[in-house]
Amino acid sequence: MIRVIAPGFFTSIQDLGRLGYADIGVPNAGVMDLYSAQLANQIIGNSPSDALIEIALGKVILVFEKQTIICISGANFSAKINEKPIDLNRSVLVSKKDVLSFEKPIYGARTYVAVKGGIQTEKVLGSRSFYRGVTQQAILKKDDILPIEDWGNSKVQKNASVKIEMEHFTDRNLLVYPGPEYELLSFKQKTQLRTVLFSISSDNNRMGYRLEGVIENDLPSMLTSAVLPGTVQLTPSGRFIILMRDCQVTGGYPRVLQLSEMAINKLAQKATGDKIQFKLEV
Repeated sequence: MIRVIAPGFFTSIQDLGRLGYADIGVPNAGVMDLYSAQLANQIIGNSPSDALIEIALGKVILVFEKQTIICISGANFSAKINEKPIDLNRSVLVSKKDVLSFEKPIYGARTYVAVKGGIQTEKVLGSRSFYRGVTQQAILKKDDILPIEDWGNSKVQKNASVKIEMEHFTDRNLLVYPGPEYELLSFKQKTQLRTVLFSISSDNNRMGYRLEGVIENDLPSMLTSAVLPGTVQLTPSGRFIILMRDCQVTGGYPRVLQLSEMAINKLAQKATGDKIQFKLEV
């Protein structure tokens, strides 16, 4: 098992989420950056659906109570085992009583700790993903215990590592497609969508990212309609909300754009003040 010594700012257990429950109002949830999470699982031979620890903005300390293999992928939070730096995107043998710690971000906003066999917390509606109102807790707390599988083999694949493209963390461009209400926009509004450089506001979390930057908005009100992670809503004030993995299943603002899957992953690695620009694929 793994004991949580310091839980950090917003650390949770996530997997691929809950699909097929939108009709009863249950969001998808799941890992924010699917690319980094699946990479971590793949490197140590896990299933893509195995649950991981998702860490936002670092400052986490974990103690391992049994030997296992881990891989850390995503943001660089200066990960260390027993105060010695370890590489990202590589299989790492962890021994009993080893301490894994993370400091402040060097780049990125979220990192993933994959453990051999996955984190074995309780499944609810087919998923281990934390979500307030569905699971007993939404974030990890000090002294939480995370069950993991027994793994007694001391051999680690030394070549099990991957070099990632830093563009995943640094690129400002987000590939988007027209949303259901896109054609209601004027030529001027469409031009602004493509040319304005937006900033991530301080109001950003697993539910959604509000953007700094305004465009004119005279669109009529609309009935509440289905939304998905990656849906870009235009509010009456002319500001945008990009819905993320924990978003509600319906919304009442015009859905003017839809992020690609990779764009959602890239946005998950952005923090307050970071800049983004929409790149429209029509």
